Amino acid sequence: MAKTARPAKATLAAVALQAGVSTPTVSKVVNGREDVAPETRARILTALEQAGYKSPVQRRSVARTSTVIEVVVDVLTSAYTTEVLDGILQFAAAEDVEVLVSVAGPSTPTVHTAERRAQRMVDEGRAGMIVVTSAFSEAQMHAFRRRRIPVVVIDPLNPPPADVVSVGATNWAGGKAATEHLLELGHRRIAYIGGIERAECNQARLHGYMAALAAHGISVDPQYIISGGRFRRDSGVSGMKALLGLKKPPTAIFAGSDSIALGVLSEAAHCGLKVPGDISLVGFDGTIQGEECVPALTSVAQPLEEMGRAALRSLLRQARGEVLDSHRVELATHVIVRESTAAPAD
Repeated sequence: MAKTARPAKATLAAVALQAGVSTPTVSKVVNGREDVAPETRARILTALEQAGYKSPVQRRSVARTSTVIEVVVDVLTSAYTTEVLDGILQFAAAEDVEVLVSVAGPSTPTVHTAERRAQRMVDEGRAGMIVVTSAFSEAQMHAFRRRRIPVVVIDPLNPPPADVVSVGATNWAGGKAATEHLLELGHRRIAYIGGIERAECNQARLHGYMAALAAHGISVDPQYIISGGRFRRDSGVSGMKALLGLKKPPTAIFAGSDSIALGVLSEAAHCGLKVPGDISLVGFDGTIQGEECVPALTSVAQPLEEMGRAALRSLLRQARGEVLDSHRVELATHVIVRESTAAPAD
């Protein structure tokens, strides 16, 4: 009686033969090494997938019962990041999901770094990744998409590829509402201090500000639009210095983030100006920092915790193979009026 032949076990040597390369070259790709040409790497990855090859780490991870996801952030010290993470962790606890948090670091990761990270995620059996950083470009994100790793991006620097899910807030509406609040108080000389100029969220907030001015028949003064370069406190300090140097300084400022607004407050105090007595100020984010500063900051609140929950919810649905209704989730913003805004003194 003839014996039934067993399927050949997928080995590195078999994959190397199929891809037309050496076994050590295949091993480099499996272990996330950089020194493989992109075309060769792509050919090997295709061969690995077709052969159903699993590394020893992958085979060990099959026994895992819990879901593990990774969250990548710029910094862990910002109030924005902390509140987004709170939302992710709350939802993760309810869904029995383990969360690993890593910091992208001060320098932008290279494509090779993204390749290593993506391969490690495959090897360790992680379900997907949430990105809360501007450090990953579309080229770097390709390393994850090619391996079919679900990714969700929160408030990306630039619009992500059409097949990448993103979560954000209604930045344009928030910028318009912030400016309208100042207009309703009687301000007409209103400045905007933004963060990263090319960031999609910054552009949306700026255009909301401009739309509110236009709706009230007020021409936009280019001198009143300052690009801070970052959504950080020092952008508020430098922006405030520039505005105070004008012949007609503004009576109110809309800052593109709460961190920028805190820098404006600091420089105003340094110059002996009172907020809101001498100048009114509105921030954007609605973080605990703005609530606890003196004076308490009027701010456009983003639902940061809900953004974190929405990101993880979308990621888990992708990991389960579900088809999402939309690749873009936008949550509503609203103005919280506190102590930093009042009618102009003049």
